Amino acid sequence: MSSDGFTTCLWFDGRAEEAAAHYVSVFKNSRLGRVTHYGEGAPRPAGSVLTVEFEANGQRFVALNGGPEFKFTEAVSFQILCADQDEIDYYWNSLTEGGEPGPCGWLKDRFGVSWQVVPAELIDMISDSDPQKVARATAAFMSMGKFDLAALRKAYAGE
Repeated sequence: MSSDGFTTCLWFDGRAEEAAAHYVSVFKNSRLGRVTHYGEGAPRPAGSVLTVEFEANGQRFVALNGGPEFKFTEAVSFQILCADQDEIDYYWNSLTEGGEPGPCGWLKDRFGVSWQVVPAELIDMISDSDPQKVARATAAFMSMGKFDLAALRKAYAGE
């Protein structure tokens, strides 16, 4: 990995390899990278995996086996803007497997990482200059778990 830009570090408790492999399997334009291991005198057993570098959708990450001290929260999430319902369904189903669905397009995956699976059109809908369209689209999405793009379009249009 190059030294330009930045890399998101995700802290896992012994599941860094599993998580990296899962994300690479879910997202296009993804690959696994270098794996490092703990040495002698480290806080984890020598030879166990310390980090796994990977890219998911072209974004750089490092998965760190740091231990049980820290957990993921919804305070940080990754937003996936989707072009259509098929994409929404794909990411929602892939990421909720072993995880848990949430409201308004949010979910937690099997590792506790929070994601927002959002139709790209929704951003335009809630940015519209017509406050009635915005209110209808907002009321519709606030009642959903996984987004239903057809229902959002109907609400936005006032149908």
